[in-house]
Amino acid sequence: MMTMQALEVSTLTPDLTGLGIVARPVPEPGDGQVLVRIEAAALGFPDLLMTRGGYQAKPPLPFVPGMEAAGTVVAVGAGAEWDEGARVIVGGLTGGCAQFGVHATDAIVPMPDALSFPEAAALRAAYLTAWVALVRCGAAQPGQWVLIHGAAGGVGLAAVDLARALGLRVIAVASSEEKRRRIADLYAPEHVLAGPVGFREAVLEITGGRGADLVYDPVGGDAFDESTRCIAFGGRLLVVGFASGRIPDIRANIPLIKGFSVVGVRAGEFGRRFPDLGQENVAAIVRLAGEGRIRPHVHAALALSRWREAFEAMETRTVIGRTVLLPHAD
Repeated sequence: MMTMQALEVSTLTPDLTGLGIVARPVPEPGDGQVLVRIEAAALGFPDLLMTRGGYQAKPPLPFVPGMEAAGTVVAVGAGAEWDEGARVIVGGLTGGCAQFGVHATDAIVPMPDALSFPEAAALRAAYLTAWVALVRCGAAQPGQWVLIHGAAGGVGLAAVDLARALGLRVIAVASSEEKRRRIADLYAPEHVLAGPVGFREAVLEITGGRGADLVYDPVGGDAFDESTRCIAFGGRLLVVGFASGRIPDIRANIPLIKGFSVVGVRAGEFGRRFPDLGQENVAAIVRLAGEGRIRPHVHAALALSRWREAFEAMETRTVIGRTVLLPHAD
């Protein structure tokens, strides 16, 4: 029996002590499945939360973390219409942080030739979240102003990149000078502001007093509160997450008086409830990447054995974009 190396969560703990590298059998694809040799697995904040039981989805123990990966099809089950050797992007709740993985055909899409494996691994979750938020939930139109919080993080930086590709005018907010410099260097948004608070006056000045048409908020807390004071009448405040650790409250009279909407964004659930639109969403970001209009930023690509370093970097919020693990690297 062939075995592989995998990162496994055996117990839920607040300090990563429940994780470790283990040997597992290489799985075999069943009907409608393919076996993928995983070349790169991107890590996001939900992966960290899942190791603690703090994410809304709670996979049964033990599990292999990793919601997104990229690799090569090496075996095909009955009824799976893929060729061996195809380069693919994999999406799912778990399974990315292993040398091989079995995946249903509806969980994989062709990998754009324009991207490397680490870049492709970092594409699906972050850019899909940004697409569903801006396009499906925000009905974004070229020329609108979008205020993006947590703009150096995985989903925030993806939103900056995608918003620019969609013709939006971007006001990015990040917490440190280094993060703001990197955002400006990577994607050249119109404005980069200090945060997570103290941005209201600048946003109003930039937008001529009107406020932002869209607010993309994966941070919550004080950033959400202050955003309600600089959003345009008729704007949409897109709730993506609560990286600050505080879920904000809002009095119903505030959106009433200011005429804005508060919209929850759940890209994965959107795709499950509306499968056809979900496939269109994924196809759209893959097409944009293939055309060179968006490109994920990889903060670091580390061997699987350096998993702790990768998770700790997310915990201390020093990652700009995505950190990627390489299951076959020494």
